Amino acid sequence: MENKKAIKLIDKILKNLDKTGINTDKLVDDIKELRTYALEAQIPLVVKVLRLTYEHIEGNESFLIPMLDDEPIDEDGTVVASNDASPVESLKYLISLIRNLNNKANIADLKEYRDLLNNY
Repeated sequence: MENKKAIKLIDKILKNLDKTGINTDKLVDDIKELRTYALEAQIPLVVKVLRLTYEHIEGNESFLIPMLDDEPIDEDGTVVASNDASPVESLKYLISLIRNLNNKANIADLKEYRDLLNNY
């Protein structure tokens, strides 16, 4: 994201996750606000991932999508999720991916999170 307000909001979300963990009400509000910046910037992948993320958090009172692994890849070429990371760590990673959308690996990981959220 190139919007300075969006970057500040991403940093705020990451800091709040460190402090309070997944505090659903405030966290969902912040993710919804971040989604408005993605809408303005016309980044459909981020808009979708953020919507799926806050809907998932609202429905489960947590973030139950595991962190993506760098190494394991299954037969069809998709990244295999790891169950080692906490929900907070996985969510922090997801949010931090949005900070730099010029990185192709970040886009690929966002697509993986989108797919995992859709299939949950």
